[in-house]
Amino acid sequence: MTILYTVGDSLYLNITNKCPCSCVFCIRNNGDSVGDADNLWLEREPNFDDVKQDLDKFDFTNIDEIVFCGYGEPFERLDLILEVSDYIRSITNLPIRVNTNGLSDLINGKPTAHLLKGRIDTISISLNAPTKEEYTRVTRPVYGEKAFDAMLNFAQDCKNYVENVVLTIVDVISEEDIQASKDLAQKIGINLRIREYED
Repeated sequence: MTILYTVGDSLYLNITNKCPCSCVFCIRNNGDSVGDADNLWLEREPNFDDVKQDLDKFDFTNIDEIVFCGYGEPFERLDLILEVSDYIRSITNLPIRVNTNGLSDLINGKPTAHLLKGRIDTISISLNAPTKEEYTRVTRPVYGEKAFDAMLNFAQDCKNYVENVVLTIVDVISEEDIQASKDLAQKIGINLRIREYED
C-alpha cells in the first residue's frame, strides 16, 4: 500500500482514494501511479499509525515540501490531515501543502479552514473553470452546482488562516476560459496557477 511517494523534491501523502468529484481530466483516468509510486490505489484507508510508521522510516534529506495529494481528495480525511500535520511539525520544519478540490466544508458539513491555521502553509485549490456551469460540467461534483460557490468560499476563508492560497486550472481549457479564470482569481484576490495536463 503506497502512502508516501515522491515527485521531484516533494514528498506526497496518499491518504485516501475517496473523492466527491469525477473530473473529466483527472489523472486517475490515465493510470495507477504518479512519480515514484507503484500504485496509488489503496487496499484500505490508512490510519495515523500507518502514516506515522512510513514517515518515521523516510529520509527527508532531499525534500523541500510535504504535500497531501494522492488518488483522492485529502479533505475526505480531515481529522487525519490535522493529526498528521501536527506530527510532521514535531519532526521537521518542512512546509506543508494540501492539494484539494476545495469542497472540504461540504464534505465535512462544517467550516474547516480555521482548523488549518498553524498546520498548513499552502492550500492549492482546483478552480478548473471560471463559471458555475462549466465547473459543474468538467468537475462533475456529487454536490451539483452549489459546489462552485462552496469552493470559492473555502478559498477565500483559507486566506484568513493559511499563508499561501492558490487557485489552479489545467491548460486543457480554452484561452477564453483561462482568461476568465485569471479575472476571477484577481477579483477575489487569490493567485492563479496554470497547470500542464499530464496524460
